[in-house]
Amino acid sequence: MEYGLFGILVLIADIYALYNVITSSASTASKIIWSLVILLLPVLGFVAWLVAGPRSGRATA
Repeated sequence: MEYGLFGILVLIADIYALYNVITSSASTASKIIWSLVILLLPVLGFVAWLVAGPRSGRATA
């Protein structure tokens, strides 16, 4: 049962990451690459996106 909960959390995190990648202002090639990384490596792809993924234009300074 605990693996099922972990899977649901990973799915929710990946959907969130994909939504943010698709709605970002990054280039189309960048969006495709990030989407593939997130889909092919769900946990590592999400962590990589959190660290180095395309940012929206909302910088807080």
